[in-house]
Amino acid sequence: MTAIIDYDAGNLRSVEKALVALGDTPLITRDAKTILGADRVILPGVGSFGDAMDRLHQYGLVEVIRQVAAGGKPFLGICLGLQLLFESSEESEGVEGLGILKGKILRIPDCPGLKIPHMGWNSLKIRPDSRLFAGIAQGAYVYFVHSYYLKAEDEDQVAAATQYSTRIHAAVEAGNVMACQFHPEKSSQTGLRILKNFLDL
Repeated sequence: MTAIIDYDAGNLRSVEKALVALGDTPLITRDAKTILGADRVILPGVGSFGDAMDRLHQYGLVEVIRQVAAGGKPFLGICLGLQLLFESSEESEGVEGLGILKGKILRIPDCPGLKIPHMGWNSLKIRPDSRLFAGIAQGAYVYFVHSYYLKAEDEDQVAAATQYSTRIHAAVEAGNVMACQFHPEKSSQTGLRILKNFLDL
């Protein structure tokens, strides 16, 4: 069973629907025992970094997520869920992230001709040994919606990157902890393959 963490940050139903299409039986929950007992855990989300951290604290989920990450079961952050895994974000100065991975979330730099937020399809430069992207062609396109991006401290954890005003770390893999800045559940067949790879871990 896959637990999808519910902390009022949206985007849950589309993730659930994609997993069901792949034959999984996901459960949307904020119950600590259910999350800790799941085979794998997904932290989706859209919205503000600071508000999301407030809600994770409010629902008692911060330590639960850290336990899941430390316990070795497959964990996937999506969009805001990726950002929350890191230490801090320029979007919410002074707010500490989960700190499970090292790196910072920065605002996408202004660039002539490019709109922020970044909304649309971008191609990925994929690390060849990535488990999340197994069987996916180099240069595959996925769907992004974001104004802030990850700059990971450890380049070895970057599973895929894209270019939009700057080099964006689009996905990370650190042992059992994985995350995508883009939305696999909205990225057509490529996104479904990424989610299938996660389910098969």
